[in-house]
Amino acid sequence: MNSSGFQTIDFVIFGAYIILLVCLGLFLSRNKKGQEKNANDYFLAGNTLTWWAVGASLIAANISAEQFIGMSGSGYAVGFAIAAYELMAAITLIIVAKYFLPIFIKKEIYTMPQFLERRFDNRVRIGLAIFWVGLFVFVNITTVLYLGSLALEQIMGIPLLYAIIGLAIYSASFSVTGGLKAVALTDVVQVVALIFGGLVASYMVLDAVGGGVLSGLSTLVEKAPEKFDMILDKSNPKYIDLPGITVLVGGMWIANLYYWGTNQYIIQRSLACKSLEEAQDGTAAAALVKILLPLIVVIPGIAAYVLAAEIDKPDQAYPWVISNYVGSGFKGIALAALIAAIGSSVASIVNSASTIFTLDVYRPLFMKQDAERNQILTPLENNSSQLTVKEENQLVRIGKWSSLIFIIIGVLIAPSLGSLGEAFQFIQEYTGFISPGILAIFVLGLFWRKTSTNAAFWGVVVSLPLSMLFKFLPKFVDLSGLAPFGFSALAESGVYEIPFLDRMGFSFILVSLIMIIISLRENKNDDPKAIYFDTNYFKTSTAFNLMAMTVIGIVAAIYIVFW
Repeated sequence: MNSSGFQTIDFVIFGAYIILLVCLGLFLSRNKKGQEKNANDYFLAGNTLTWWAVGASLIAANISAEQFIGMSGSGYAVGFAIAAYELMAAITLIIVAKYFLPIFIKKEIYTMPQFLERRFDNRVRIGLAIFWVGLFVFVNITTVLYLGSLALEQIMGIPLLYAIIGLAIYSASFSVTGGLKAVALTDVVQVVALIFGGLVASYMVLDAVGGGVLSGLSTLVEKAPEKFDMILDKSNPKYIDLPGITVLVGGMWIANLYYWGTNQYIIQRSLACKSLEEAQDGTAAAALVKILLPLIVVIPGIAAYVLAAEIDKPDQAYPWVISNYVGSGFKGIALAALIAAIGSSVASIVNSASTIFTLDVYRPLFMKQDAERNQILTPLENNSSQLTVKEENQLVRIGKWSSLIFIIIGVLIAPSLGSLGEAFQFIQEYTGFISPGILAIFVLGLFWRKTSTNAAFWGVVVSLPLSMLFKFLPKFVDLSGLAPFGFSALAESGVYEIPFLDRMGFSFILVSLIMIIISLRENKNDDPKAIYFDTNYFKTSTAFNLMAMTVIGIVAAIYIVFW
């Protein structure tokens, strides 16, 4: 796997794409004559995003090397069951659009930590803000940079470190200077590139397998039927990654609702939309695209398995497909798609990490005016304490510098991730250490009016220790007795472990119970900071309803066929 199959036309296409996106990003990053970006412009795109920009940006922010490389690798190792993350995400997007966005947008919530202060207090806000920044920088940015660079190394022969630095510079070219608007609008171009390039790669490998898309898919099912089990049996060696029915009724919902409903670098796009209806329609459009993605990111991995790919670890499956089965000219397109996915994701994560750090950590703690105020801070507040031009410029400057520092940290750490086997599963598991507790705080804070501030605080405190307890419990306790019930499986370490999706479910339940008990002890009636809304909040447009029903119908059909 080197650049021997990469022809001049591939380099030209790939290079032209990179130049186009950098130029577009720099163009969008420029300040209008006589104007400087304020905090709202930089962090929230001036609340000007349309439904199509939101939909495209959601997909582009989500799809990265962890899908193209990581999920293809899981397709090679596990099979089509890994597509549950994409299919269940499509359903989750519909739920988030209908029930989460109306509350956030109508209550003028612009960052997730800001909601936590409005609903609870500053302790919860800053505590989880620091958690999020750490997760974005040390897990998400570093992993995406590493996986993308691994692909460049295997496909083009570029040394890993140089590839990491190149991807970082590419992503920083528009994310650092341009803010969210530059990121979101370049995402529109990038999502077209990643879908087209991904479909090209899938078509060519399926054609090689069976002489066309449909015949190729039929051949894959015929030669590797075990790879198309959507619900894994307890005897499956990969059960620990996808524990059977849990993907439909258990921890998968925790992972998806956290990611799409409370994750700043995802939901920030919808919150920056010009209206609620546009945000909902854009989110539903993204759900439709999510259904298509397994064809792009999972099927190539299964094809590599059927074709007996000569690879050392699963995450090499997608680069192997591109190197061996994508023709000249199309290699450049396929690689441009991969780079589009990587660049948009890194830019999105960096922008959101910078947003949270600047607005939810730096501003309340280090700006004298705000540090002395004992009231909720919003990026768009319009009152007597509105920010001066100097203070607006200060926030934008901090946002740019923090973005640059976060990218540099990612570059320094990324080379150390070479020991990863299935990077997609790595990301899911380590995100799962904090996601159950965060989701419990948001769900109860949004929809249960008795939820108290102390309950949320202790939810933050106990969330990580509980997740760590379930992770390391097998070192001290024999969990083989849970295996007949599906709640433990034999891991590569030789001991029985609780599948991480089940660990997330258990953590969510326990954190929720702790919060409910504390809240009931403190509040006989509604909490003073409870959020009030009525059923009118959840009315949706005809277009949204049609897209929602289409998504649900297609997902149901896939599970019926491949159960």
